[in-house]
Amino acid sequence: PEFYQSAYNFAQEFSERDRMELQFIGSSGKILVSSYGLTAGMSPGTPDIYAAFQSRQIEPFRGVDPNTGEHIMSVCAPLLLDDQVVGAMRYVTSMSAVQRELLITVAIAVGLLAACTAMVYVSNMVFINNVVEPVAEVTETAKRIAGGSYGTQMENHYRDEIGQLIDAINNMSSQISKSEKIKSEFISSVSHELRTPLTAINGWGETILEDGLTDDPEQLRRGIRVIVNESRRLSNMVEELLEFSKMEDGRFTLQIEDVDLQAELEDAIFTYQELFRQDGIALEYHPGDGDLPLIRGDSERLKQVFCNVLDNAAKHGGAGRRIMASIDQEGSVQVVRVRDYGPGIPEEELPFVKQKFYKGTSRARGSGIGLAVCDEIIGLHGGTFSIG
Repeated sequence: PEFYQSAYNFAQEFSERDRMELQFIGSSGKILVSSYGLTAGMSPGTPDIYAAFQSRQIEPFRGVDPNTGEHIMSVCAPLLLDDQVVGAMRYVTSMSAVQRELLITVAIAVGLLAACTAMVYVSNMVFINNVVEPVAEVTETAKRIAGGSYGTQMENHYRDEIGQLIDAINNMSSQISKSEKIKSEFISSVSHELRTPLTAINGWGETILEDGLTDDPEQLRRGIRVIVNESRRLSNMVEELLEFSKMEDGRFTLQIEDVDLQAELEDAIFTYQELFRQDGIALEYHPGDGDLPLIRGDSERLKQVFCNVLDNAAKHGGAGRRIMASIDQEGSVQVVRVRDYGPGIPEEELPFVKQKFYKGTSRARGSGIGLAVCDEIIGLHGGTFSIG
């Protein structure tokens, strides 16, 4: 009933009803709701509906309507609920007007054969003015973009292929400009991230070298601890950059073998539990019921994912002073969850947090590629990496 009411309301408010028909089709293939109101209950019987149900993708159709014999053009999109096809939404428009115009054009062309010669000449002149000049403008803009003027935009006065080309050039320019901005921000961020630990290492190294701190063992241990921690941070950053380099040039591969996913997760938890405790963060672990079966994967890469996610939870959710990790078998898949109790990620940033170099409003230290590497690894394993 909810689906039917929503479809009915949408069809009633459909503003293009004078140009095309909007249909909502049930899983049986019959029309439930139509913006015309006259075809409800009928079964269109065109192949685009059944193709959309099978492929779960948008399917077009152009041909004869089996019910009316009219030439039509339609497009059908499946409607999914809980990964199940519950129906489809279909736009239909008649081609009769187009065919009528074609017949009139042919009749005029036959009757005015002499005038066609002049029309061809005029058309050629119009073609030169409407194609050659815009192409020259597009070429000049492309040269400026190639020369470094990223973000340059052209005014689009066309609605044909030239207009599509201009839109593509404008979009390319915007994307290049965005990429350049992200690259600049990344270089700036990485430079800052590298400078901070190096400054700490140099400072404490010089202090220990000059003063020795032999009279203050506690201060000496503190300085060495800072050097070790900052060196570890640098090593992690370098590893992330190497992984990103491999992702970019296609050298990011897996060593597939039988893997105990639970054991790899527990190793990562054991590695970080004491480090988190020193920072006042409690890391809780809840294993699943019984032993989990082995899976096919790369143990080192999977452990890398767990370490990255745990470290990310500590950096962005450490204010909650608690991180909870668990693993369990859910149906045919094994699900690992890591939850922190910090302020969380703003909802508007969630779609972008797995993009390379994206850091959003976070002020936490890092290169912004750790989660992108995790998503790549999980994707290569045929799994899903989600953040919420």
